[in-house]
Amino acid sequence: HVPPVQSGGGSVQAGGSLRLSCAPSGVPFDGRAMGWFRRAPGRDREFVAAISGAGDTTFYADSVKGRFTVSRDAANGTIYLQMNNLQPRDAAVYYCGHGGNYYDGQYYGGVDYWGQGAQVTVSS
Repeated sequence: HVPPVQSGGGSVQAGGSLRLSCAPSGVPFDGRAMGWFRRAPGRDREFVAAISGAGDTTFYADSVKGRFTVSRDAANGTIYLQMNNLQPRDAAVYYCGHGGNYYDGQYYGGVDYWGQGAQVTVSS
């Protein structure tokens, strides 16, 4: 598999917004779900959000509901994570993952390859 190409990380103050992108690299994504995850220093990887292959169902961790929005561009296959009202607790490296099983705001394994990661820094 060719890892997807991520972009959009950066630094913002608390309350600010960022948008992350995850684009296929050469070979288009197939019709599987795509997920967003994050890892903060000293912590385990955490599920953030996911979107179904058709783009008609989304899943969110409770910690980001109402602030983050995941979407999928049917034309070019790119996955987005719009992050609003960012807080210092959201600071982490964010990864997109291809595939995976998601239900009721939880991740149940199955991601088979990952993007390279994008750093998100939030200052208070």
